[in-house]
Amino acid sequence: MKKSNSAGFSASSGIRSATTASSEAWYEKLYHMLLGNIPFSLILIDPALRVVSANRNFIEKARRTEENTIGRQIRQVFPDAILEFTQLEAKIRSVFNIGLPLPGAQMTYRAPGVPIRSYFYTVIPIKTGAAVEHAMLVMDDITEKLQLSAKVRMAERHLASVVESANDLVISTDPEGCITSWNPAAERISGYRIGEVQGQLLAELCETSQRKDMAAIIRQLVGGDVVEFRELNLMASSGASIPVDWSFSPIRDDSGKVSGVVAVGRDLSERRALEQHLYQSEKLAALGVMAGGIAHELRNPLSVSFSAAQFLLEPPDDPVFQQECVRKIIEGIERSSMIIENLLRFARPSSSSQKEALNLVALVRETLSVLTPQAKLQKINLVERYAEPVLPISGNANLLQQVIMNLVLNAYQAMLGGGDVSVATWRDGDAALVQVSDTGCGISPAHLSRIFDPFFTTRPVGKGTGLGLSICHTIVKQHGGSIAVENSIEGQGTTFAVRLPVAQAA
Repeated sequence: MKKSNSAGFSASSGIRSATTASSEAWYEKLYHMLLGNIPFSLILIDPALRVVSANRNFIEKARRTEENTIGRQIRQVFPDAILEFTQLEAKIRSVFNIGLPLPGAQMTYRAPGVPIRSYFYTVIPIKTGAAVEHAMLVMDDITEKLQLSAKVRMAERHLASVVESANDLVISTDPEGCITSWNPAAERISGYRIGEVQGQLLAELCETSQRKDMAAIIRQLVGGDVVEFRELNLMASSGASIPVDWSFSPIRDDSGKVSGVVAVGRDLSERRALEQHLYQSEKLAALGVMAGGIAHELRNPLSVSFSAAQFLLEPPDDPVFQQECVRKIIEGIERSSMIIENLLRFARPSSSSQKEALNLVALVRETLSVLTPQAKLQKINLVERYAEPVLPISGNANLLQQVIMNLVLNAYQAMLGGGDVSVATWRDGDAALVQVSDTGCGISPAHLSRIFDPFFTTRPVGKGTGLGLSICHTIVKQHGGSIAVENSIEGQGTTFAVRLPVAQAA
């Protein structure tokens, strides 16, 4: 029995020994697999500073072989320049003496025939109990990371220089709309320094009536909505209102959440001044075209008044006749005064920002009263059609008169031999429409896409500026409306339509 037990025990010990050997072989295989595939360079060093083992990553990147690496001194594996610069040998000895890991540091290593590589390295003690048996040198290749960081820094510097040198306002805010950055152009245009506005709501720097609009735009962007270009006025430190054309973009973090807003604004002050100058120039050009008709229209009442005045110089034989002469003189003066007043109202400079409640029908009537003499002179039949007596809109009377004036004068110039011009107004839902139709030469299909381009004209040199329709388009857009060619057949006439928003109240 004892023999049996002894035999059994011996057999069991043999099995356990075989199992232990198999496990050790498996763990050793796993260890070498891990060392071979780990993306770091690992070197195991003994207390004599000899390399005990080195993984495949180091062997390949250092352009060495296991034969001339394993068992060699550190000084034989690394160049002297690196050892002197990093004091690597002294650091490894301190790890053996102190038993604590070495703080990470950076080294630049260049193997023969390969470009320079940068590594972040550290030395870790490998202990059995309290004694340090080996030190492991761990080297992480950070060359690509450094290159990427350099590219990121270059991109940041480039972006910063673009923002700093930009002529437009470039402003960033947090999700609540508080200003976080404010470029030099914003300082120059607004008169505020970054220290004065940082942390302040961007909406508070807008015109009082538009602050809610700016706050709503930022809320929409933070909520994920897309916001188109908007024109909102910025209040400068001087108290002046600066028209600014804004575009907005959300700033997103790594998770895609909106962490802020970038607002880019273009100062429209010079553009508005130029537009106003062009408006006035176009008015003067229109007045020049109308001069012949106006002169003819003034000549008639003046001639009648002159004749009546001559009759009054004769002896007073007939009191009734004298009264009739006086009445004719008064009518002539009133008629002439009305024509002159309309001309002055049209020619008077105006600001595009001054808007008021208007009746579009009355505005069209008043404008056409100035253009009627020119129609008679050119043998043009001017027809007016008004679907209703009142079309309430909000706008600048002088600018809208200029739109109607330009469209009607263009129709006149398309019918040098006479013809018909029809001007009609009506309401279409929330829009007030003005339609100007003529029976003139029409517009070539090749020119239709360019008629609203500045300085585009088909008239001979010196006969037109090419700004009339362009200015009409700009004015109508400023009033929130649209202008388009509804119908044009070459040789048969053209129809222009202007749509303007109807005001809530007359």
